[in-house]
Amino acid sequence: MSQSRLNEEQARSLALGLVADLPPARTPARDFLAAQFDRGLAWINHPVGAGGLGADVRLQAAVNHVIAAAGGPDAAAVNPIGHGMCAPTLVVWGTEEQRRRHLRPLFSGEEIWCQLFSEPGAGSDVAGLATRARRDGDEWVADGQKVWTTMAHQSSWGLLIARTDPDVVKHQGLTAFVLDMSAPGVDVRPLHQLTGEAEFNEVFLDRVRIPDLARLGEVGDGWKVVLTTLMNERVSIGGVIPPRGSGPIARLVDRYRELVRADPATARLHTDTVAGLWVRAEVLRLANIRLSQLRTGETPGPEGSISKIMAADLAKDVYSELVTLMGAEGLLYGTYEKVRPVVAMEYSTPQKAFLRSRANSIEGGTSEVMKNVLAERLLGLPGDPRADKDVPWRVIPRS
Repeated sequence: MSQSRLNEEQARSLALGLVADLPPARTPARDFLAAQFDRGLAWINHPVGAGGLGADVRLQAAVNHVIAAAGGPDAAAVNPIGHGMCAPTLVVWGTEEQRRRHLRPLFSGEEIWCQLFSEPGAGSDVAGLATRARRDGDEWVADGQKVWTTMAHQSSWGLLIARTDPDVVKHQGLTAFVLDMSAPGVDVRPLHQLTGEAEFNEVFLDRVRIPDLARLGEVGDGWKVVLTTLMNERVSIGGVIPPRGSGPIARLVDRYRELVRADPATARLHTDTVAGLWVRAEVLRLANIRLSQLRTGETPGPEGSISKIMAADLAKDVYSELVTLMGAEGLLYGTYEKVRPVVAMEYSTPQKAFLRSRANSIEGGTSEVMKNVLAERLLGLPGDPRADKDVPWRVIPRS
């Protein structure tokens, strides 16, 4: 049987073989993940040699379940931007050499990745970005500024979108590159969040030289690369399928049960709210299962925006209720330090999770943008008027 005809039982058997040969409790996480990649179980739908077996993308859930049950490491937690966004983009748009060079250390966590899209003047409107890349022989010279770049301070590589032709309409003049974050002229500066951490960064590019061999796709294909990345980003953020009743909702239910034992009268006032949030969490989980069953292609469709909106709103509401159940304790944040974290999206305490969840409806595309995507691409509603649609980028007014 060809790998492309792999079934769920066979996928599970391969995963069981992995955890038997490399017991997670006795195997360093990086070694385990490297072996998972080599066996084609990193992204089972990717081609052979690119961390996959060319199999149905829906079989990945069976593989992940076996590894999680054995206590194996989660590559998405180690390198979330690289795993969920950059790797699928490399598979679709990268050359064979680029995939061979980057995918294995990306999955193992040896090399962390970031995404260099948003700018001070082009957040929700990525196509309006102003960072320039000018051709200079076999290299490109990039100048500009990126913002809200998650984990840039820990990253070895970045997926950069830059404007290479200012004389065409904004969507057509973009090109994608793999950027070495240690290259001369790359300056990463912290942006401290509400939590005190600087998980986000701003990145300044000052005459940064990028080999043409680091280009993804053809010159001018940047917007197509962006769409591939963003569609995968929305699924990676909102499309997680946890066990029933686990994750943030489990923390809330545990706290509610503590309150039932300590103060039943007060707990009764929160019963309907907690139950409603549990139902929403289960609806999201079931919806994500259904969406994953419908997914057949390499790149997810706009339906990922549904999960992203639901997950963002749910997280904010769950953690808000959690700190409410904590009473006065919920007002105490603990030691407030300005630090640059080693991992992204760290939710160690309920108070920190409450503050961090405020970003969920902004990062990965704001909820307002997600609603526009759903309205236009799924419901067929007319789009917003776009005065700059047929205008060269160079003449568009910018703030």
